[in-house]
Amino acid sequence: MIDKPHRNKALLVAGCFFMEMLDGTIVTTAAPQMARSLHVSSAAIGLVITSFLLTFAALIPLSGWLTQKWGTRRVFLAAIAVFTLASLGCALSTTLPFLIAMRVLQGLGGAMMVPVGRLIVLGGAEKSDLMRLMSYIVWPGLMAPVLAPLAGGLITTYASWPWLFGINIPLGVVAFGIGWRLIEATPTATPPRLDWVGVVLTCAGLGGLTYAAHLFSDTDISWTAAIATALVSIGLLTAAARHLLRTTAPLVNLRVLRIPTLRASVGGGSLFWIVVGAGPFLLPLLFQNVFGWSAVKSGAVVLFIFVGNIGIKPSTTPLLNRFGFRPVLVGSTLVMALTMAAAGLLTAGTPIVLTCALVLVSGIARSVALTAFTTVAFSDVPPEQMRDANSISATANQLAAGLAIAVSAIALRAGGPLGHLLPGTPDARTAYTVAFLILAVISVCVTGTALRLHPDAGNRVRRAQTAVAVKG
Repeated sequence: MIDKPHRNKALLVAGCFFMEMLDGTIVTTAAPQMARSLHVSSAAIGLVITSFLLTFAALIPLSGWLTQKWGTRRVFLAAIAVFTLASLGCALSTTLPFLIAMRVLQGLGGAMMVPVGRLIVLGGAEKSDLMRLMSYIVWPGLMAPVLAPLAGGLITTYASWPWLFGINIPLGVVAFGIGWRLIEATPTATPPRLDWVGVVLTCAGLGGLTYAAHLFSDTDISWTAAIATALVSIGLLTAAARHLLRTTAPLVNLRVLRIPTLRASVGGGSLFWIVVGAGPFLLPLLFQNVFGWSAVKSGAVVLFIFVGNIGIKPSTTPLLNRFGFRPVLVGSTLVMALTMAAAGLLTAGTPIVLTCALVLVSGIARSVALTAFTTVAFSDVPPEQMRDANSISATANQLAAGLAIAVSAIALRAGGPLGHLLPGTPDARTAYTVAFLILAVISVCVTGTALRLHPDAGNRVRRAQTAVAVKG
């Protein structure tokens, strides 16, 4: 049984995760209104999204070093404060440059907020509590991409775009107050000198990769520029990896990836986060742009993903205890692949009940798989390596979640030329069919990662949980 302080800390971090994920996706629905208000083109509003994701992705690796120097409590509370104040700045923005500057500041706060919060939760957790704690933290990240289209549509319809950021202010104030009372100060250490070479290479590579995704999704920019940016970014990340493996005091210790369960979670879990974020983005576009549904009807159907997420939560831990991590991951990722492929076959004439059932099942699959991936990541990590493992896992997963919308746009863009390879005459639905099939293929690749796990993967967590249950 998880003690109350640990549960409350996990719920606090979950709330911060929801706020952060919502902020990364909700702006998309308001792009036309924001463009008119700020007197810029809709394409320019893409920088409002990209600036947040770019800063966010680039700075996560710094979180581990900062907590060593100033302690988890100081960094976590400062991150909440920065994120909240930046949200206020976004809401008060009257020009695009100022709004982008505030989004960069938001990205700075977000890069420290959830990774450090997760480290606080993991730091004092028993292996027996890991599954439930990770379950608490994961579900808001699943919920935010689902609620974002509906929330964004309601806000832009009945209010104005500054409220997209204004909703963060009361949430941030409450989170700061709870964190001030709940999070204890931890002893600080004298960290090694900051690895500036690692900072430059890693941050530039991660930021460049995020920007490359933005270029790929922008129909006004050629593929050549996007590919060149991506190749340069991959080169920087390759150089960063070589440096981090050779230096004595790296920014992030990549050697922890020798732990098979962590390595599988970072690779497979990150790919799965892309599918998780892309689905709720593509479905409303399909329903509204192709089927002609209203925003309310579309949002109501997509909410069945959330119903599936929440409905399966009480059964996730028993499933993992009963069958083990490997079988559950194989099954849930395969189901996700099937639901994505089936989503590509939906038509305006598909019975609404069948559509809702398909969306519900996809919600169940994503919830089970992500909880399993997040938990197994730390099942074999010793306490002294938890900081580095958390930094790597958070960087990879958060980057993938942030790139989900860009990957969706890329898949849709590729759907035009690839659609001619499908049977029949291409129409408005064809690009979405191709995009969902691409997501299905990605999910199958994740299944391959799960199959390579050892049959006993995660058993330390399961045994610890069973032992506690027997004693209880």
